[in-house]
Amino acid sequence: MDENSLSQNFNTGGEDELGYAIEMYGQQLLRYCHNILCDYTEAQDAVQITFIKAYNKRKSFKGGTSLSAWLYRIAYTTCIDILRRKKLLFFLPKTQASYDSNALEDTFIESDLKTALFTLSPAERGLIFSRVIDEKSYAELESIYDVSAVTLRKRYERAKKKLAKVLKENNPYYLRLEDIK
Repeated sequence: MDENSLSQNFNTGGEDELGYAIEMYGQQLLRYCHNILCDYTEAQDAVQITFIKAYNKRKSFKGGTSLSAWLYRIAYTTCIDILRRKKLLFFLPKTQASYDSNALEDTFIESDLKTALFTLSPAERGLIFSRVIDEKSYAELESIYDVSAVTLRKRYERAKKKLAKVLKENNPYYLRLEDIK
């Protein structure tokens, strides 16, 4: 099944269409969620929750529109919910002792880049990832974030500058790269 027919039939379909959607978008959403959450296992959970939500709310999906953008939007809100829950659990006295601050060590992101990424908000991390790794256009991002393309372009520029500044401050390697250009 191709992307257009899946977008046409997802809202009226069942488990077969969900299977095609998982096959078609699963890995992309996993990379996207991993970039926002900076934790691979939490990203896997976020993708599973995303597809469960998509399946349960498939009737609200408008056939013919971008299924990819709709799934990315659900994934984004799911990641934000996970981060909020994680933040809340950190401050609860009972669970504070069980919070593992080294949980982020088992990711596939270099430590200096991970540190720099944590200076960005989850929305900024998602935007950077969408533009750089997924190579999404501002028009596509507009439907994912429900914000104008002009606003997204400006947010992207600011996030990129912020990330570059932190990387240059924390690692002399990035300063040398600037001299090469």
